[in-house]
Amino acid sequence: METKYETVKKGIKADIIAGTYQTGDKLPTESDFMHQFGVSRYTIRRAVGELQNERFIYRIQGGGMFVDDWQSERVVQVNNKMIGVITTHIADYIFPNIINGIDRIVSDNGYSILISNTHNNHQKERQSLIRMLDSDVEAMIIEPTQSALPNPNLDIYKKIREAGIPILCVNSHYDDLDFPYIETNDLEAEQRLVEYLFTQEHEKVLGVFQVDDSQGVHRMNGFVQSYLKHPKISYLSEILMYQSSDEMAKIFERITSIMSKEDHPTAITCYNDKLAIQIIDVIRSLDLRVPEDVSVAGFDDYQLSEYIDPSLTTMAHPKEKMGIDAGNAIIKMINKENVSSITYDPEMIIRNSTKRN
Repeated sequence: METKYETVKKGIKADIIAGTYQTGDKLPTESDFMHQFGVSRYTIRRAVGELQNERFIYRIQGGGMFVDDWQSERVVQVNNKMIGVITTHIADYIFPNIINGIDRIVSDNGYSILISNTHNNHQKERQSLIRMLDSDVEAMIIEPTQSALPNPNLDIYKKIREAGIPILCVNSHYDDLDFPYIETNDLEAEQRLVEYLFTQEHEKVLGVFQVDDSQGVHRMNGFVQSYLKHPKISYLSEILMYQSSDEMAKIFERITSIMSKEDHPTAITCYNDKLAIQIIDVIRSLDLRVPEDVSVAGFDDYQLSEYIDPSLTTMAHPKEKMGIDAGNAIIKMINKENVSSITYDPEMIIRNSTKRN
């Protein structure tokens, strides 16, 4: 259990790292901190003493406490051979493969990885970024959080840049930041998937996309672009958008309503395989068969997608290759070598969940 002084130390340190207090700023008094944290003067002094030892704070006799130039101090001290990895999730879906690929490369180069996840939540992303700075990582590999939305953590990213810490993004990137990235060509991949459904004589297709990250937005745009190439059937398209914070039960209710109609779509293309597998269950609950009554396609080629019944038609995400390429790129960045962004063209994998209409 965290002690009171550790809570105070962590809170003050997080504010310094986040830029709430800039280098040279005068900090609140001990009494102010006592009131803010609801602790004794002894607790404040113990926390501040440790922050002084770590070069985050310095005192001027009779003048108060000030923020030290901790970033310059950090450049001198850092040599812990640690790389931070921040992803939206860790233990499921495609993420273990990506992380395993990263670890294979960085461990071969004498580095360890410190892993954190955000659950696609900006506040958790902020906490993860501060944790990485606090841990003195030499570089970071980051999967952006809700990358299609305005990012409230740009101030932290600027601090990371000022501290000279290399950052590489995977799966997507932030338009406001010029970090190199490794991702898939989601727009064109989704176009190819929908075009395939058209060749199978599916004209009325439902697209279901998570739109608070750029992958989902690009996949949705690929869906739209496919229909724009076929103006005679574009009026038959249907799109259902949702965000990661939405209750999925309500999304499935909307899908149930759409698929309960007599003239329901004959095919559904999904944001990812995880969603597609869930939607197959929804369809079956309506006494419809996959693929005889409704074809279903996903995206990412999740490990289970090949083994469910029916096996899932999908676009292949280069999971472990992405991790390996990310590991190689971040080592080059640590060594001050130039790194270019990478965009993969996913392979379409046709399995048993789709058939000709």
